[in-house]
Amino acid sequence: MKVLVIGNGGREHTLVWKLNQSPQVTEIYCAPGNPGIGEIAENVEIAVDDIEKLVDFSWEMSIDLTVVGPEIPLVAGIVDAFQRNGLKIIGPSKAAAQLEGSKAFSKDFLNKYRIPTAMSHEVHTYDEAVDTLKKYSFPVVIKADGLAAGKGVLICEDQQEAERGLEDILIKKVFGDAGNKVVIEEFLEGIETSVLCFVDGKTIVPMVSSQDHKRIYDNDKGPNTGGMGTYSPNYVYTEEIAKIVEKDILQPTLKGIQLAEMDFKGILFIGLMITEEGPKVLEYNVRFGDPETQVVLPRLETDLVEIFQHMLQQKLHEIDIQWNDKGVVCVVLASGGYPGDYEKGIEITGLEDIQENTIVFHAGTDMKKGRLVTNGGRVLGVTSWAEDIETARKQAYNNVEKVQFKGKTYRTDIAVR
Repeated sequence: MKVLVIGNGGREHTLVWKLNQSPQVTEIYCAPGNPGIGEIAENVEIAVDDIEKLVDFSWEMSIDLTVVGPEIPLVAGIVDAFQRNGLKIIGPSKAAAQLEGSKAFSKDFLNKYRIPTAMSHEVHTYDEAVDTLKKYSFPVVIKADGLAAGKGVLICEDQQEAERGLEDILIKKVFGDAGNKVVIEEFLEGIETSVLCFVDGKTIVPMVSSQDHKRIYDNDKGPNTGGMGTYSPNYVYTEEIAKIVEKDILQPTLKGIQLAEMDFKGILFIGLMITEEGPKVLEYNVRFGDPETQVVLPRLETDLVEIFQHMLQQKLHEIDIQWNDKGVVCVVLASGGYPGDYEKGIEITGLEDIQENTIVFHAGTDMKKGRLVTNGGRVLGVTSWAEDIETARKQAYNNVEKVQFKGKTYRTDIAVR
């Protein structure tokens, strides 16, 4: 079987790594890929949003299965394009991808199907937004409606900070068209958790739990990022919580997908806040999370290709998906200055010294004149697994010290809580 993975980050490196373990897979291509992916697959120089070229490549190379990593091509309709051309692909249709592509659409969906979530209001102008703030206490959450690479969510501690954030989004357009409208949302107190699910339109099956660390600094300080580290399983995601999520969130979400006649054969990421009132949905994503994938897939024992095949045939209910009991921790190494401005092209050393039970997933890397260099904000994900989270955590941080590049930035408290 020939497989194409679309994307070039740590999530895609993890997907390629896991798919490479399937006895059904003979060749893996990745567009556009990265140096780490290039060690186990063939990188193809096609941008993730060049849907026409990706379709042509898949036809020319007789690709049997395509797996989409990032949200941009999904929201742009890559699944519809592949299906029109008779190509098998994992992901939701363009219409279904609006669950991630528009915060306002997502909130309407949550409210329509009575899925627990934060109170919110959709606003279109700065004056309307400032007036709407009167309905909220602080802190308050402000979300750019469209895709903003994980950086379009602001947690504002006071009126002045909220007004400044609204000005940036609605007037200065720091997120471009993604900020044409804004969702103002009640701030939820609790512990965040991430649940990734396999969905085939008839069945929804949750994967093992994980927890992301969004803020750039220790103790959840500083601005949001795409994710500075994760661990699995999540301490707070008990069997009791899982049962509540299944009843109040997963099944109503599946029912909503069905009633809305969404074509959804892919991955649904549900960001949750475990509050005193119970679990509430923070967001939907319509693909594997990054860096959640880096700690979830190492725990998967079932052949991922086999799961995907069952999803495409809407027979997910027929496969018994197995997971191991290991603790997995991923620590993200970022460029100095991230999530703001940062340098690229800085040499990376030490990867040859990484110890066993650890893999370094490449995210923002490149090869220049035979040297591995930085090429993004989040550069590497040092991922370790062991019999428990604490041991995995120690392993991960021991290996973090072996990897060096100028300006290396990382959190020291991943998996502490």
